[in-house]
Amino acid sequence: MDKSRIIKKYPNRRLYDTEISRYITLADVRALVMGGVPFKVFDTANDTDITRAILLQIMLEEESGGEPLFSANMLAQIIRFYGGTLQGTFARYLEGALDVFARQQQELTQSWADTPLDTMTRMAQQNVELWGELQREFMRNAGFDLGRGRDRSKPSDDDTD
Repeated sequence: MDKSRIIKKYPNRRLYDTEISRYITLADVRALVMGGVPFKVFDTANDTDITRAILLQIMLEEESGGEPLFSANMLAQIIRFYGGTLQGTFARYLEGALDVFARQQQELTQSWADTPLDTMTRMAQQNVELWGELQREFMRNAGFDLGRGRDRSKPSDDDTD
């Protein structure tokens, strides 16, 4: 069973949190995100899931104030992937990269005080393995044959004299 918190968006643009039975603001939704609380936002007019639109609205507000996370060049590069053959691959690559970054940030925070050198060594090894796998997946999805599992030192049936 899905344990996501349900938030309803009414035609008057107000957001209603069904768990706490009160109206909330985008700042409250941002606090849910920061707290790692799973939620979904539904438009009451047509019962469609508008969670992504709300998250994008929060990102737009964050980008408008203070130091932006995305440069204009980075945003342009992301836009170029829309509609292309690698759109899905890029989305999985970017999501995987962010997951790796978040896990390592958490691990670093938890173990830094105990053994900083061991922590950095372990994280570097994990980075090499994880990024290698992400790159291999990206290249496979882009159509490049990586010869996975084939020992290049031994001739195959495809090799000729």
